[in-house]
Amino acid sequence: MRPASERIIVALDTPDAAQAVRWTEELAGAVGAFKLGLEFLHSAGPEGVRAVRAAGAERLFLDTKLSDIPNTVAGAARSVASLQPWMFNVHAMAGEQAMRAAHRAATDSPGSGVPRPLVIAVTVLTSLDTAALTAVGVPGGVEETVVRLALLARDAGLDGVVASPLEVRAIRRACGPDFLIVTPGVRPAGGAVHDQARVATPGEAVRSGSDYVVIGRAITGAGTPRSAAQAIAADIESVLSPVGVA
Repeated sequence: MRPASERIIVALDTPDAAQAVRWTEELAGAVGAFKLGLEFLHSAGPEGVRAVRAAGAERLFLDTKLSDIPNTVAGAARSVASLQPWMFNVHAMAGEQAMRAAHRAATDSPGSGVPRPLVIAVTVLTSLDTAALTAVGVPGGVEETVVRLALLARDAGLDGVVASPLEVRAIRRACGPDFLIVTPGVRPAGGAVHDQARVATPGEAVRSGSDYVVIGRAITGAGTPRSAAQAIAADIESVLSPVGVA
């Protein structure tokens, strides 16, 4: 069973490459991966990604949320894969063909000896609830929609999905034990929920079957980010056992 700290993906939510580098230097070795989102990618670009990697980010999750026609998604996925991330994502609502195109592009792009990046799909953003889905014309509740999109992503050949902790058990039942589940909307007990609507603690998410939890401000906004990450790892460790979630 891998260490609990490896399940933590720290969201480096900043447009400032220098700040992202400082956080990475402080947290390298204490967490499993680092996430760079749209704010960072549009501001700092490929050079910013390389700077974060050089600062000690051995595994990078590029939170690209690609969503367009299949040909455009494929081209974007090739560009993303050239940065050699550990993982990147697309929107499941872009459709099965767009997801297949992203997977093919990621598979074809890495150079010799470089493993292809994992490709996962965003299901329903953790800021949305049933009322928000209804308002944009999506039928059914959140869980039903998330599971439907997760199955579509699995059938398209993707490695897994992004989903809130509240839908993890349902995804695991529908998609099986080997389907990767990455969980944002995770906050330590008593932590502020900020702009998230569907949240849980790190331990609750992992107990439900999440493979990785994405945590940003609860770590990067702490007085000592490394200590905050270690406390979260301890919370995750408390729910794991030799017969628990691997």
